[in-house]
Amino acid sequence: MEKSLKPMSGYLALVIAIALTGIGIYLLVNAEHQAPWIVAGVLLILLSLFFLKGLMIIQPNHSRVLNFFGKYVGSVKENGLFFVNPLYGSYKLSLRYQNFQGQTLKVNDKMGNPIEIGAVIVWRVGDTYKAAYQVANYIDYVRTQSEAAVRHLAVSFPYDTMEDEQAEITLRDGGERVNKILEQELAERLEPAGILIQEARISHLAYAPEIAGAMLQRQQATAIVAARIKIVEGAVGMVDLALKKLSAENIVQLDDERKAAMVSNLMVVLCGEKAATPVLNAGTLYQ
Repeated sequence: MEKSLKPMSGYLALVIAIALTGIGIYLLVNAEHQAPWIVAGVLLILLSLFFLKGLMIIQPNHSRVLNFFGKYVGSVKENGLFFVNPLYGSYKLSLRYQNFQGQTLKVNDKMGNPIEIGAVIVWRVGDTYKAAYQVANYIDYVRTQSEAAVRHLAVSFPYDTMEDEQAEITLRDGGERVNKILEQELAERLEPAGILIQEARISHLAYAPEIAGAMLQRQQATAIVAARIKIVEGAVGMVDLALKKLSAENIVQLDDERKAAMVSNLMVVLCGEKAATPVLNAGTLYQ
């Protein structure tokens, strides 16, 4: 578990080191070949180096993980100049948010269709002990586990509802729900490394090139059929309204054959892709 450590200020140690260095040099210069003064001067300079080695500067949003001969001592997260035991080993860690732009992966969705998918992940180190000692390299761990999570997401849902009409969530239309699922899985996968996930978003999603053309034609055909259905429904309603209005206002009496002809003409006009060209009949319907 992470232990927060607050070492002593380094400014006092810096002043002591400078003072010891000055005194040591003074003794060496004025020793006049007297062994005790020379030894004292050398010891004071070595002692000042001891203090200087223990100085540690921590930049904002950075930390140091300290250990003493293989034993974890604690983590320093405050920024500034500090003094610690010079025999401590230290490991630098950044606590800043970082972006991971994963490469575009080619995988199969839930229905087996090859798709291309990529994600952008915003993360940072939350537990310095786990990041330093639980995994070999926490950055490589983030990269590998992120790609694994994106692959698992892709195979868990269909690309869109054309493949699975009963699907509640699809990769294409899932939006925030898909992103939340990805964030949750990433949080679980990266927890052993002490990584916190701020945000995860799908940045690229498309059919693989080998089926993209066929899927585009299928989408266009589906859209055309849906549009035709709406057009026919509207045309039928308009024809029905026209017949009812003619009958209600007693404008003209139409038998079944005339009604059929009128319905046919109106459907051609309303459902045709191009404007209909009228043909004038100078006679009657039966001539």
